[in-house]
Amino acid sequence: MVGLTETVLRDGHQSLIATRMRTRDMLPAAERLDAIGYRSLEVWGGATFDVCVRFLREDPWERLRLLKKAMPRTPLQMLLRGQNLVGYRHYSDDLVRKFVAESARQGVDIFRVFDALNDPRNMQTALDAVRAAGARAQATICYTQSPVHTLPAFVALGHRLAEMGADELCVKDMGGFMPPGPGAALVGALVKEVGLPVVVHTHSASGLATLTCLAVAEAGAAAVDGALSPFAGGASQPPTETLVGAMRGTPLDPHLDLDALAELAAYFATVMDRYRPLLNLRSLQTDPGILTHQIPGGMLSNLLSQLAEQDASGRLAEVLLEVPRVRADLGYPPLVTPTSQIVGIQAVFNVLTGHRYQQITEEVRDYVRGLYGTPPAPLDPELVRRVTSTAPAITGRPADLLPPEFEKSLREVRALVPAADDAEALSYALFPAVYKAYRSSRDRGLTYEVLTAAALGVIGALRAPRLPAPAPPARTEGSAAGGVSPWAHEGRVHLHSQRRYVDASSHHPRR
Repeated sequence: MVGLTETVLRDGHQSLIATRMRTRDMLPAAERLDAIGYRSLEVWGGATFDVCVRFLREDPWERLRLLKKAMPRTPLQMLLRGQNLVGYRHYSDDLVRKFVAESARQGVDIFRVFDALNDPRNMQTALDAVRAAGARAQATICYTQSPVHTLPAFVALGHRLAEMGADELCVKDMGGFMPPGPGAALVGALVKEVGLPVVVHTHSASGLATLTCLAVAEAGAAAVDGALSPFAGGASQPPTETLVGAMRGTPLDPHLDLDALAELAAYFATVMDRYRPLLNLRSLQTDPGILTHQIPGGMLSNLLSQLAEQDASGRLAEVLLEVPRVRADLGYPPLVTPTSQIVGIQAVFNVLTGHRYQQITEEVRDYVRGLYGTPPAPLDPELVRRVTSTAPAITGRPADLLPPEFEKSLREVRALVPAADDAEALSYALFPAVYKAYRSSRDRGLTYEVLTAAALGVIGALRAPRLPAPAPPARTEGSAAGGVSPWAHEGRVHLHSQRRYVDASSHHPRR
């Protein structure tokens, strides 16, 4: 039997509607989701924390508490970016430990921990903290293809993660280009040689996802990820109902009720209707080109946005050719937050200036110096020479350079909110400016509804106060702006300033 992890409450809406599903649209389905028999429900992490505070004016901790109370039987799962937590930089070890402990206390049962470079040092503190909190540590291997990302290398990483205390492994195919054959070979080798349960997460962007999920299930995967059909396909996961139907009556049968899943899908169809203005049709398209250029759909959206800002949309083909070259220069990092932005924006600079590395972004300089971790392969020597001629490289673990942060954040947030607890201090520590704006808006009564109605009043579907509550499906008890990228939440580098910031037209999955 294969387990199913349901992503409709996290990656499903992160992938298709810019992470904008609100807690009030999740809760009416919670009891029925809890009764299905999923292996786990992914409900938190990734971009949800940032978007809750920045755009929805919601408290992400309150969302977690409410979902845990409504779904006490099914393990709740979150995506944690290793030393980056749910942000876009490395945080100190004390902050990582505090965040994990608080997340477990408030309801997270399974932590899917990954690092963009597959650098185990960037996952160690988080994995230790998960185990200390009594939760399940799901250590993640980011799947990619390159001369150095071989089956033996992935298996060696799996052994290392097991030695670090992982309870299980996840193969994370954030680009959606892992073919069925190599996927099955990888899962089979990990199960046989490492001996831990293996879960597979993929995306439907290239069209391979359902085939790959079936292949890895046959190869011994303990579980695969799916999303209920209204929030499935394209940049999201394969449909849960399709996966269940494909395995029904076979030794892989997850034994989930298709009728009950259909009722839940009917509910989430009504939810999708109210968020449809946020749906970018590109995010639903199948793009087999990913199989050759390995550029995930969200990263492609970023590149298009950056080129459009420079009136250079016609040069996309040149950028698509430059991305693999930059990636090779940087040691073949997997293209996931933040490395997708680091590689993509440097590729745009190289094309637009007409000279490779005439301008080197701040992020590339930090990457080359080792501030993001150890790259999978050696870097281009000339690029290393140019960068380190003005600033030395580091050889140790990046987080070792960071002083403790939590107590300082707690003092600062209590200067703003005297009764602030540890959770609020963590929100402040992760996103100080965003948290201040959130508290200010909340204190003045500027809710998401008020702000949205003022900014987007012409889009009636987004005027939340005037929307009727969605009707529950039959036979059950009730229980930001259109046209933006579906990944409107991740940090990117602006072409003009070369400074980090978070913008509502940027992305990357998962993610």
